[in-house]
Amino acid sequence: MTSSTVASPGQQRSLLGTLAVIAWTSDPTAESETPRTPFLMVYSLGNGAEGPEAGGEAMRAELEKLGLSIGDRVTDLGRAPQIPVSVLVEAQRAVLELPFMRTQCPVPPEWEKDAHETGTVYLIIATHPWPDAVGGQEVSPDRLRAFVSEELLQSSAHCLLPVRRVRV
Repeated sequence: MTSSTVASPGQQRSLLGTLAVIAWTSDPTAESETPRTPFLMVYSLGNGAEGPEAGGEAMRAELEKLGLSIGDRVTDLGRAPQIPVSVLVEAQRAVLELPFMRTQCPVPPEWEKDAHETGTVYLIIATHPWPDAVGGQEVSPDRLRAFVSEELLQSSAHCLLPVRRVRV
């Protein structure tokens, strides 16, 4: 499992607290030769200026400002270029840019290969904090599955992000 990466928003965003990003891929199917789905998830550690609940509301407000819906609707950002969210995938790094954060997340070679083959990354932006997560440390698959519950998914924004690459 890929370790999470930490990004601290600027002072004007202090309600969000420390934000982290984690990468993983869908489970492969033995009979399928299609690439696995590469996922990125942004979540707060819940350590914002006014606590986890205020941080969740601040994240919801940021998502609404961007025009992203909360729930099970997936926004295809390849068809919504007015929403300023992007991901660059190169050199075993996913560089994720949102108006309220910019961070690099290390990704394994298989994740990078799947991202380039599919041409998209599935981004989940959680409004629920993960206060017991420790930024920058490995997260076991079981621990990640426990956090990524149905409740979390229903209260998150979901996006398909086109993968950008460095042009040479």
